[in-house]
Amino acid sequence: MKDNQINLQDMKSAADMIRKGGLVAFPTETVYGLGGDATSPDASRKIYEAKGRPSDNPLIVHIADFSQLVQIVDKVPPEAELLAKKFWPGPLTMILNKNEMIPYETTGGLDTVAIRMPSHPVALAFLRESRCMIAAPSANTSGRPSPTSASHVWEDLQGRIDGIIDGGDVEIGIESTIVDLTDEIPTVLRPGFITMEMLEEVLGQVRLDPGIASENTKVPPKAPGMRYRHYAPKAELTLVEGEVIRVVDKINDLAEDAYQRGMKVGIIATEETKEEYALGEVVSIGSREDESEVAHHLYGVLRAFDELGVDVIYSESFPSAGVGQAVMNRLLKAAGHKRIIV
Repeated sequence: MKDNQINLQDMKSAADMIRKGGLVAFPTETVYGLGGDATSPDASRKIYEAKGRPSDNPLIVHIADFSQLVQIVDKVPPEAELLAKKFWPGPLTMILNKNEMIPYETTGGLDTVAIRMPSHPVALAFLRESRCMIAAPSANTSGRPSPTSASHVWEDLQGRIDGIIDGGDVEIGIESTIVDLTDEIPTVLRPGFITMEMLEEVLGQVRLDPGIASENTKVPPKAPGMRYRHYAPKAELTLVEGEVIRVVDKINDLAEDAYQRGMKVGIIATEETKEEYALGEVVSIGSREDESEVAHHLYGVLRAFDELGVDVIYSESFPSAGVGQAVMNRLLKAAGHKRIIV
């Protein structure tokens, strides 16, 4: 099912696949999701199998109406109501204590459930047509860069799933912010487009999971999914951090050394710096002045280097405030925390 003009019959066919226990990839405003009936243990097991995803990595339950959240959680705290009023539909996932309606196969064995209401019109229409709550991680092979187009889904999962709804390129390009509301202080387990500052405006005190904030990679993140290497291109990626002029000089030195060793080099640059690199396959991720543009292009750039067949990739770093925090989180995960500070 690959058609930029989604018609009613396609939507009905995809919804029927979900109700029969099948898997369908669909667009959201963040990345493409791989959907199955969230209340079906078999459907959740199929999702893990199709992705090659560790079974202790919970799936996010997608809903189309706040009343569905009430159906699947033990209780709805006031913080959840405040966040839903402000950010739903949108790129925010909330973690709450689940009830028996959502099986442990969907939650990775946890007593909590991750829930979000996407804002993409195709996603909402699909959810309503299916008459299901849909469990949906990103629609890619586990560990690979997340898919921001239907072609990325096809590349990774063709033959493993039942259908793909092609809604074109996604708007945001990085996964939703995850906030855990089961702790005394609301805790961000995965940074995203909804920033810490935005959450603080609604809730007051919010903290970042120490396992993400810590420079010590031995401190485990609370979210099981953040413990695994994610978003990784095929080539080894190294992140270079520091003042821009020093970063550019260091990447040029690294590229020269790799070139002398017979390696094909990829460089993640910005519009401001792309002309300053002498060697390698240089790909601009966008303007350094526009964090949203950088986030939007991130996974597409990482996949582009796979197509170019590079052996190593060197990336510039970005400010770690606002959406930049999410970009740096994804780059560090993609690099397996391999970085050079200059």
